[in-house]
Amino acid sequence: MVLTTEWQLLSHPVLCKFQHQLWICQIQSQDPQVSGNKALKLKYQLAQAVQTKNAGLLTLGGAFSNHLAATAAACHSLGLASIGLVRTDAIDLGNPTLSACQQNGMQLIAVSREHYRQRDHLEWQQHWQMQFPDYLFVPEGGTSEAAVRAVSEFPLGQTPAGQADCLVSAVGSGGTLAGLIRGAGSASVLGIQVAPDPGLSNKISRLTEGATDNWQLQPALHLPAYGKVDNTLWEFCALMKQQGIELEPIYTGKALYNLLLLIEQGLLGQGKRISFFHTGGLQGLAGLAYRGLIPSADFGQSNAPVAG
Repeated sequence: MVLTTEWQLLSHPVLCKFQHQLWICQIQSQDPQVSGNKALKLKYQLAQAVQTKNAGLLTLGGAFSNHLAATAAACHSLGLASIGLVRTDAIDLGNPTLSACQQNGMQLIAVSREHYRQRDHLEWQQHWQMQFPDYLFVPEGGTSEAAVRAVSEFPLGQTPAGQADCLVSAVGSGGTLAGLIRGAGSASVLGIQVAPDPGLSNKISRLTEGATDNWQLQPALHLPAYGKVDNTLWEFCALMKQQGIELEPIYTGKALYNLLLLIEQGLLGQGKRISFFHTGGLQGLAGLAYRGLIPSADFGQSNAPVAG
């Protein structure tokens, strides 16, 4: 999988006030369905499946999971099969994420929420691996040692203007941030936690293997419930779209908005060069529109905010 990197310098009054330079970094592959952190996190796991002649990848996620969508597309492009264990009572193929997964050949299996809660237990994972012994098991969100290693090798700190002082990313399962921490060098790392998870900090610490203590996990200051969207976030994403930066409001939009709030409060000091990792996930816009959480998956059709 060939990856390309795109950079854009963000313009915003808060950045001018504190004399910060904020670069947005995006990763693309030859398949537009596989981008951002998912392109990195799947890199070595796909290579392993090909090398060891696995039938494909067996993984899991929610019904609107960016990880499931990217896994299905990446496997399809490599001629691998894929199986998705979906946290849902029934597979809804009206759901654009699951529909795309199926179109890319993924076998979808509904897993009840109660059963899905056991996903981090070894017995749970062994159960599914026994059901599909020819498949390589990939944890939720793609987070694994292989994923962390791939992210750590990505030079997020090397902006077009020079070395970044601070690396920033949205944090979900923790694998991406752990990789950034491992590969940060002298830069500090800031993770914006977009969903409540009391064990996340400890999980990241285990994944980083004590690489550095120059990082922090900051819960989002503006935090609608995970998977929800309010007027403020939607309007912010629409404003960024006018600058040519397309965001979704669950991960990247929420993280970037909260980063600007932190800067406005003076928590990042002054005069820093900041590199923000756009982790992708734009396929999620169609799912938000499907659930009626945003007016349209296309900003060009309607910029009207949704009800809070």
